[in-house]
Amino acid sequence: MPRAKKRSGRGGQQANVQPFSDEDSSIETLSHCSSLSERTSAAEEAGESEEMAQEDFQYKLKVYIDSTADKSAKTRQGALDGLKTAMATKILYEFISERRMTITDGIERCLKKGKGVEQCAAASLACLLCIQLGSGIESEEVFKTLKPVFKTILNDGAANIQARQACATSLGLCTLVAEDDIMDVYATMECFESLFTHSYVREDGSRPSVNPQTTQLHTNALLSWALLLTICTSSHIRDIAQKHLAKLPRLLENDDVNMRIAAGETIALLFELIRDVDPEFDYDDWESLCEKLNALATDCNKHRAKNDKRKQRSVFRDVLKAVEEGDFQSETIRFGTERMVIDSWVRKRTYDTFREFVGSGMNYHLQANEFIRDVFEMGPPMLIDSAALKAMKSSRLERHLYNAAAFKARTKARNKFRDKRVDVGEF
Repeated sequence: MPRAKKRSGRGGQQANVQPFSDEDSSIETLSHCSSLSERTSAAEEAGESEEMAQEDFQYKLKVYIDSTADKSAKTRQGALDGLKTAMATKILYEFISERRMTITDGIERCLKKGKGVEQCAAASLACLLCIQLGSGIESEEVFKTLKPVFKTILNDGAANIQARQACATSLGLCTLVAEDDIMDVYATMECFESLFTHSYVREDGSRPSVNPQTTQLHTNALLSWALLLTICTSSHIRDIAQKHLAKLPRLLENDDVNMRIAAGETIALLFELIRDVDPEFDYDDWESLCEKLNALATDCNKHRAKNDKRKQRSVFRDVLKAVEEGDFQSETIRFGTERMVIDSWVRKRTYDTFREFVGSGMNYHLQANEFIRDVFEMGPPMLIDSAALKAMKSSRLERHLYNAAAFKARTKARNKFRDKRVDVGEF
């Protein structure tokens, strides 16, 4: 017969089963309270560590701000770079707004007393400061202090050429963000015109003798001029088109590829703006312009670098479509759970300018910077918690399969439509 099963306690001895007692209840309650307090303690520690990290970060920023007045040029340069990195990758409005005039004084000092690279860093920091503060009284105060310094350096032929190049770009963006008077905007545009028009091919067909660094200065001035063109009134756009549209194509003959591309994009932008103002606009020298653009879109000159030709052809195919058909090759920018469509030359010029200063932090600013979101008409920032964001993300395998399918489809499309005869002249 099978043996009866014994209920054994500790050590194999028979244990007496006791009913559930108040003592057991208190022990279980204490256990739950203990685990709850541990979780609360962990959350508090995480909050404290995050607060300490924030305090350390702000302390570093304060050190950087103070170091912009240091006697050592190397220390000042490091401080400027540290502030640039912080402003490009984080939203620091509250911290910066309290210290904006101190930061502005440091930038002004570095622009006036610094040399070359330091002046470039200070000019870039001025733009990032305005981007952080947004369009309002605070950025206007900053710009009123720095605008005379920018213009002095820009118009000084004896100043460091790299500093002049940086000031040409920074003056354009700061004017877009912080200038409150449209007449002052027009005056700044005239300042840029006085520079890039020196690269125009003359009426007799002769080309001005300009060194590469000065050409880059003229290119930066042209791009800043085009940026401010996006906020001009309709009447001023008509005046600009009448004054410059016949002369801008002369820059397409420039030896520098960046100047040719800047000129082509500016022409496309101006055509887009004038057609919005006057849908019946008719350009007298339209056929000649299209011939020039088509020649640049299919350029096979052996004396030009392959990379330059490739980049030039890509841009001028789009420019030619813009002039001939009023068309724009749209581009979608994805950031977080949102997306933004670049669907016009106006948006492209604005986006490219902001991205030049913010760099890899552009997606973060599109997501969290109220001013930049307002510029691109995206509304206030969306607040999404980490759990919802994680749920929205696709798995690694799904992303891999999607990218593989997209790559295959793109390869097939390119093989089908690529014209292999275009590059024959290169060999």
